Amino acid sequence: MNEASLTPDPAPSCPQRILCVLGMHRSGTSCLTGSLQEAGLSLGECHTWNPHNLKGNRENQQIVDINDAVLAAADCAWDNPPGSDLRWPEAQRREVLELFAGYADQSPFGFKDPRTLLVLEGWRELLPHMQFVGIFRHPVAVAQSLHNRSGMPHEQGLALWYQYNRRLLRFYRQQTFPLLCFDESEGLFREKLRAVLSQLGFASSAWQGDFYDGELKSSPASDEITLPWQYRRLYRKLRRLAE
Repeated sequence: MNEASLTPDPAPSCPQRILCVLGMHRSGTSCLTGSLQEAGLSLGECHTWNPHNLKGNRENQQIVDINDAVLAAADCAWDNPPGSDLRWPEAQRREVLELFAGYADQSPFGFKDPRTLLVLEGWRELLPHMQFVGIFRHPVAVAQSLHNRSGMPHEQGLALWYQYNRRLLRFYRQQTFPLLCFDESEGLFREKLRAVLSQLGFASSAWQGDFYDGELKSSPASDEITLPWQYRRLYRKLRRLAE
């Protein structure tokens, strides 16, 4: 898929093509980002190891810090989402432009940080030519993974899942982009991921699938917890879009 003619011109002094991975924490964003890197996406400086994901969450710490600062300026955080779109402080706007100027010679360049879903409008204003790919996972699996990682109560994890993925669906309706479900079986997920790589213009033959590790999916989707109807409906809508 060649979308170059369908997107605005890039901002001055930044990569000609930028791809942002969108998705909730513990939803397969690291797997997707690492797979894109395998297929040729440049990530710049990123984490290649952490105790909760031995292959690394593939996040650029400067981007994480920018998103945290934008949220903190509104008395919010990754686990305390804002109720509406945020106004970005000028300092963080400058940081983005300076950071991406440093990656101007790396194209296609990409990044992921689940917090981006909470502050996305600012990113779109600063980098209007940016493209997107998204991924999601069953709410119970996400809540269980958050509980396993940091002891977060299941109810809080489920509520966060809803806040993040409601934004993911809203943005998808504004600007469609490839969307994957991390709950698929390994074989089907690999098949769909390969198709998405081709759709995004990457050489899927260069992707060997080394980043995917089924053992990292330590919290399989389950319906053991009774979910509010809004959560079930949102998940069903996302599943239909990812078919």
